[in-house]
Amino acid sequence: MKRYIIELVQGGASLLAGLGVTLRALVAQPVTVPYPRKKLPMQPGFRGHPMLVRNPATGAFTCIACGTCMQRCPSRCIDITAARTESGTKYPARFQLDFTRCSLCGICVEVCPVSGLAFSRSFAMPHRTREACKYDLVTRGEEGT
Repeated sequence: MKRYIIELVQGGASLLAGLGVTLRALVAQPVTVPYPRKKLPMQPGFRGHPMLVRNPATGAFTCIACGTCMQRCPSRCIDITAARTESGTKYPARFQLDFTRCSLCGICVEVCPVSGLAFSRSFAMPHRTREACKYDLVTRGEEGT
């Protein structure tokens, strides 16, 4: 009988300790942020999808459509169509990025010989179809996104 009472008291103490943990977690401040209502500041090392960089002096894209990024991409998600100006300079007429395949590895940004690619700061890009995830970076750059 004595052993039964000891086990009963120990079980009750264990129950109260567990309820104490639950109560502390119930009244503690949440660790997460309720995202749509409150947003945290963007971290400096954040890497969004690749985007074309513009020359600040001329406003033209610095990309010379050499195709190095397309060749080095391990996911094969970049497709470039080049065109030439009247002076013979190449530029990207179409720079398509298939974001469903992009792993954000950053190789395309690193291998660009003229630093024509950079990471964007956009992160919330929901889409309902796969086709909507194929971005033409030339038109997105002209729109300012």
